[in-house]
Amino acid sequence: MPTTCHGLQSWIDRFNHAELPALAAVVQDLHRLTQGNKSSVQQLADVLLRDAALTTKVLRIGNSVYYNPSQEPIRTISRAIVLIGFDSVRQIGLAVSLIDGLLARSSRDQLAELLACSFHAAVQARNIAGYVLSKNNEEVFIAALLHHVGELAFWGCAGDAADDLASALAQPGVNEDEVVLQLLGTSFRQLSLALVKSWNLGDTVSLAHQSTSQNDPAVKAVTLGAKISQAALKGWDTPAMEELVGQLAIFIGVTPQEALQQVLASADETVKMAATFGASRLCKLIPNTDPEQIRLQQEQRKAQLLQPNLLILQQALQDLGLLVSRRADLSLVLDTLFKGLHQGAGLERIMLLVLADEHSCFRAKRVIGQGTEAWRHDFILPVSQSEQPHIFSYALRNKEALWMGVPASSSLNELVTQPIRQRLGQGMFFIAPLLAGTREIGLLYADCRVSGRALKHEQFIAFQRFTQLTGRCLEAMSKKA
Repeated sequence: MPTTCHGLQSWIDRFNHAELPALAAVVQDLHRLTQGNKSSVQQLADVLLRDAALTTKVLRIGNSVYYNPSQEPIRTISRAIVLIGFDSVRQIGLAVSLIDGLLARSSRDQLAELLACSFHAAVQARNIAGYVLSKNNEEVFIAALLHHVGELAFWGCAGDAADDLASALAQPGVNEDEVVLQLLGTSFRQLSLALVKSWNLGDTVSLAHQSTSQNDPAVKAVTLGAKISQAALKGWDTPAMEELVGQLAIFIGVTPQEALQQVLASADETVKMAATFGASRLCKLIPNTDPEQIRLQQEQRKAQLLQPNLLILQQALQDLGLLVSRRADLSLVLDTLFKGLHQGAGLERIMLLVLADEHSCFRAKRVIGQGTEAWRHDFILPVSQSEQPHIFSYALRNKEALWMGVPASSSLNELVTQPIRQRLGQGMFFIAPLLAGTREIGLLYADCRVSGRALKHEQFIAFQRFTQLTGRCLEAMSKKA
């Protein structure tokens, strides 16, 4: 087995031949079975009976209150098929195979979190499908469960490559898709599509990855289930969740309030089902709907938010001071600046804007922080707007670092125009001109709007100091022979 892989086919070959041949065989066999005749029932029993551990677990789950509320004893697979249904037994077998087959290989947090998210997506999608499909609800469950099968396989089986990717993704401000493509030679989406094709998992699973298929009700249910499970990780009361609930309400023909109740009920059901499957580790990773638990989770998330680190801040300031005399290259200067402001001062979103197009506009050159990636591509602001002057031009013209959102700067509030508020949101922010001697380079912007925390005086002092040192570095670079 190769220790490293790069490129789509290399990973598919590794998963199919070295890492997951047994799991692939079970998933394929279970997926191709369709209810309709006695032979299919026997074939389903035969697939499960090949693996004693799988058989035992399917029977245990089949005897649970969730699947068998009458508590009539089930001692054989054939009896389970009769009592709880062909599709339910097939679904149990596939879910158990996937969960056990991957969790047994890796204890990675990324794998457990993605499995929990996939399980949640599957229950959401199946319950959504119940409103719009007369059959094939279990097919929708399986399609949502396998929606991220390529990424699941990677975190479960990639070994050292998974370590490398985890380290790369932990760096602040990285673009996840770009990093994955660089290290793997393919995207997780392509990996999932290729495994779906390799394992012959059918149309619903593969079509869910294609935007052109969203008019198919089954595909729409899978997509909504997957998006809801992802959005729930950031809370039930976020704008993203509100938008998805609105889409769901239109799709299934209910009010937004009723749609939200359906979503929350499905999340609760996911926790119960995961417990039934003996996957207690996953239960803890599925967003809780109890108001008190939501409050606790929010507090935990807040505790995990970016915190200032005085050692990093001091080191970055020291490094920038040294870079002035060394006349270092621009990339190193900006790396040090952003590390100091983000990890050191604890500023959550930072943007460097430079004068572009013959000094007619500001363009984002570098960004860091949650939700800032779009700025790098499309944040453009005219420098001169006589009909509507703005705070960015004011700060550069007056060569003044500003702390907006506090009483001291309230007289300038009207310069924070509506277009700026729409792009950056409401609340406090820092802004300062970036100058190389007397030459105007652009502006530095920073805020803490990811968490909504108030900015602090010591952060503003650090922001000013970093801006000044960066300007000195840029001035030294311009004088380099």
